[in-house]
Amino acid sequence: MWLAHVIAISLPTMTEPTASQLRSAHLQRLLPKQMLTRLAGRMANWHAGWLTTRFIAWFVQRYNVDMTQAAESNIHTYKSFNDFFTRALKDGARPLADTALVCPADGIVSQFGPIQQNQILQAKRHHYTVSALLGCKKDDPLAQAFCDGAFATIYLSPRDYHRVHMPCDGRLLSMTHIPGNLFSVNPATAATIPELFARNERVVCLFESEELGRFALVLVGATIVGSIGTVWHGIVNTTRNGQLQHIDYQGPDAPTLKKGEEMGRFQLGSTVVLVYEPGRVEFEAGWEAGMPVQMGQAMGTTPNLR
Repeated sequence: MWLAHVIAISLPTMTEPTASQLRSAHLQRLLPKQMLTRLAGRMANWHAGWLTTRFIAWFVQRYNVDMTQAAESNIHTYKSFNDFFTRALKDGARPLADTALVCPADGIVSQFGPIQQNQILQAKRHHYTVSALLGCKKDDPLAQAFCDGAFATIYLSPRDYHRVHMPCDGRLLSMTHIPGNLFSVNPATAATIPELFARNERVVCLFESEELGRFALVLVGATIVGSIGTVWHGIVNTTRNGQLQHIDYQGPDAPTLKKGEEMGRFQLGSTVVLVYEPGRVEFEAGWEAGMPVQMGQAMGTTPNLR
């Protein structure tokens, strides 16, 4: 059950990290994370019959997974752990709020707020730059477009629904797979590893919205995240060969997705980071770091639509 032990490092906690959690986060620097991730990905895709069902049953109990909302609630029907982990929900399980911006995923609000002079808050005492997150230089026009904008970070814990949806209508402009580390992204690690979300492997999806301008939806990889996929491309990080991959989408064939449509998914848990241009987003008054959220609930509006 070594895989269960590795998964356990992703349990959510939004309190100040304990000494034990801090030691665990530092030990991650020594772990062969790439090897563990490849092995975990293969195991999660195995069709192991009763052994798969037994592991899923343990996982459901260990992480208190709510199977009543799943489109298929019978765990015996899942042929692999990844089939279970990326399960669909029942129709109507996540109604969309009547706001300009909805939450793209189930999880916990890690941090959110203004991007201040290219700096995004990761955790107390830790920041990283929007340019590093997007994989470009500080003076790149793309980074400059989001300087002094707004961001939100959603942490998906093991118990959560792991499909990611559109926060608003958007037309895809580009997708960039940026190779990197595979640290855990749980709150204890975020409070310990500097520039975590700009160091880990990630897929940067740049969209354009008629109401909200350009925005980036970034899918951040982590320890034992077997793969990251999008609905228009499929699995993005198939090789993990260390090479940056960039695809531009232009013309009438560029994917266009509606608010609430699925845009991607994680095979094993991770984090979503959203960045918006200045003056485009006002977050919900009740939002606060550490609060649980569900896909489709109100996330914010734009000043032009108040």
